[in-house]
Amino acid sequence: MKVVEKQTLDEERALYGSKGILIKECSFDGPADGESAVKESSDVQVNKCFFNLRYPFWHVHGLTIHNSEMTPLCRAALWYSDHVEVTDTKMYGIKAFRECSDVVIRDCDIISPEFGWFVKNIEMTNSVAESEYFMMRSENITFKNVTFKGKYSFQYIKNAVFENCNFDTKDAFWHGENVIVRNSVVKGEYLAWYADGLTFENCKIIGTQPLCYCKNLKLVDCEMIETDLCFEKSEVEAQITTPVISIKNPLSGTIVVPAVDEIIMDDANAKGKIRYSSV
Repeated sequence: MKVVEKQTLDEERALYGSKGILIKECSFDGPADGESAVKESSDVQVNKCFFNLRYPFWHVHGLTIHNSEMTPLCRAALWYSDHVEVTDTKMYGIKAFRECSDVVIRDCDIISPEFGWFVKNIEMTNSVAESEYFMMRSENITFKNVTFKGKYSFQYIKNAVFENCNFDTKDAFWHGENVIVRNSVVKGEYLAWYADGLTFENCKIIGTQPLCYCKNLKLVDCEMIETDLCFEKSEVEAQITTPVISIKNPLSGTIVVPAVDEIIMDDANAKGKIRYSSV
């Protein structure tokens, strides 16, 4: 394996087309302001590197990045790449991941608007992320111990499992399909409208007007805090363990809840049932 170590590289396509390369303690920065440093490469290992230039990892096949930093100027860092593992790394540039596949992210710090669009087969664990339109239209997602803050997250995703996560996000899971959320906290407005096949298990859901216009919606032993106008026009089966402010026009199914301040049933098509359980 070729080793590139302790160099400063700022030229255009500095390591373009590399195969079987270890890049160690290098800085991609400088006055030449070159782009696409490692584009069209394969079998690439990166350790303790600094990236301050654009588009470093496009069309890379077989990539590991460890203990490195991508600054806000390192925009669109990983596109069209596959078999990627990123660990203990700061990803601070906009659009850090797009149209990648077979991705593992572990112990990372992410501040990246429009992160993770059109990604397939991604696992993220023990990481913190801040973004807008996070993971939009991605598929086959597994998240564990992820803390996220932002807006419009997980829209149009398919086939996802989230465990032990904490999400503070507006408009999460809109139009999501086949999604399971377990043992997690989800805080935000207008949660998961238009989702199909969404299940929450042992979760805490916080915020106004959640879970409207859903199909095949299930809640199992969930808390709902500061939630009003819930389940409008949704097909829902729910067991809720806390009182709810208001429920409005569930389309079908049964909602079991200890107490509701207000039940609004002013739509003739709303056939959902509400039953009371003991607290």
